[in-house]
Amino acid sequence: MACRLQTNASTQWDEDDMPTQDIQHRVAAEPVLRPWGAYESIAADPGYQVKRIVVAPGGCLSRQRHARRAEHWVVVQGTAIVELDGIERELRPDQSIYIPLRAIHRLTNRTDRPLVLIEVQCGDYVGEDDIERFDDVYGRT
Repeated sequence: MACRLQTNASTQWDEDDMPTQDIQHRVAAEPVLRPWGAYESIAADPGYQVKRIVVAPGGCLSRQRHARRAEHWVVVQGTAIVELDGIERELRPDQSIYIPLRAIHRLTNRTDRPLVLIEVQCGDYVGEDDIERFDDVYGRT
């Protein structure tokens, strides 16, 4: 089914239509350091969180899965190697991948430059403890 543009429809937002009184964005004040690089929370509300992730040259996140959230990754700088359910894919700037709920995945930077991506987490819980690690080069459990 094709989409049709309604030429008589208003394309401007009315301030009364914006639900700003119900939105309480939480943003981390400083980056969170990890052995593979760092991340910072850009925005969060119940049901989602947006992070900017920087993976250092040679860095590798743990092979992991999440029980309560899915993730969308968009590469904005560098080259990512994404392992998703045992299959590796290379992603470059302006390319993205969807990580479904409970999918086993890993993010790696095999280059000599930082990898930067935007991660959008969606689920009923987006806390840092929703992680099951299967393999971690830094010895974390």
